[in-house]
Amino acid sequence: MWIAPERRSLSRWAVPGLVLGAGVVVGAVLAADGRSGTALITLAALAGYAAYLAYRRNEPALPLSEGFGSGTRARAHLRAAAMTGDVLTVAVVGGLVVQALRGADITAYVWLAAVAGVTYLLSAVAGGRGL
Repeated sequence: MWIAPERRSLSRWAVPGLVLGAGVVVGAVLAADGRSGTALITLAALAGYAAYLAYRRNEPALPLSEGFGSGTRARAHLRAAAMTGDVLTVAVVGGLVVQALRGADITAYVWLAAVAGVTYLLSAVAGGRGL
């Protein structure tokens, strides 16, 4: 039932809210330093990551598809693929934030974050779950 307490819990919003809050703080620090373009890009990357986390917060389990086969091996493979994607996404967004705060070039990280975001959006839409 949609009104069940576990569905309305604020703890499910804690991590996406924390990521978005970090984006605002990092954006403000960069803007105060006079790097408004970098501030906007970094804020957008962290806001996108927060949206990704918010979108996935209600996932009870990973759905299986025919492409992964069936059974225990398929579930293990699907979980490994999802974990790999999650870790790489954190690494790219984290690298972008660190490079932005250091004042270094962030172009490569921006492209990687954009590719990750677009790929996930297309996968979510094509996978039938929708946005």
